[in-house]
Amino acid sequence: MINNKKILAIIPARGGSKGLPNKNIKLLLNKPLIAWTIEQAKNSKFIDEIHVSTDSPNIAKISEEYGIKVPSLRPEILAQDNSSSADVVDYIIKKYEEQNQFFDYIILLEPTSPLRKKNDIDNAIEKISLNPKAHGIVSVGKVNLEHPSIVKKINENNFLDPYIKSSKKISQRQQLDNAYFPYGVLYLIKTKYFKKYHSFYTKKIIPFLIDRWQNYEIDDIFDFICTENIVKFNLDKL
Repeated sequence: MINNKKILAIIPARGGSKGLPNKNIKLLLNKPLIAWTIEQAKNSKFIDEIHVSTDSPNIAKISEEYGIKVPSLRPEILAQDNSSSADVVDYIIKKYEEQNQFFDYIILLEPTSPLRKKNDIDNAIEKISLNPKAHGIVSVGKVNLEHPSIVKKINENNFLDPYIKSSKKISQRQQLDNAYFPYGVLYLIKTKYFKKYHSFYTKKIIPFLIDRWQNYEIDDIFDFICTENIVKFNLDKL
């Protein structure tokens, strides 16, 4: 709780994964991937409730081994490849409100983005609490090599075209403006605005800037290898 405002942390962990099977429970330095995020949420001094949302009995079992009870599994309709995080969050909010449990803030913590510094979660919560005009805050990392102005697409004639057409000629990366990608370190929003817009993105979302080494989300084995090595060299920061 912060300033008498209650905070619900949601950790979404679907069992199915095509890019990297069972990635949410794959061992990252001898600890299941999801455990990193559970422990980070438990270390927050502001989070009141932690909810692991999963359709997998194995993920539920491991979550409970790390101190988070999973009283029920996610409905199958919310565990498909095309199921949105927003639908999952909406479902969870309604389940809590049916039990007369209400939260002022919702923070979504993706287990596939375990590269959180020790105080990232609480720093973001403090930042949004001090900004009454903002609806929420989202972690973003500066785009480096894959800037949208230099990304290409293949046209119908099998030739390369600019992905974004622009009259501005770019000859060096230093000429590019800053672009940011929303990595899954955290998505935090005031509950009333999530319920209104059914999204973590409104017109009043402030950025939570993360470091270059945090710019990874685990989707396949290559992401996993990179993340594991980054963790090895940054354990003191996590």
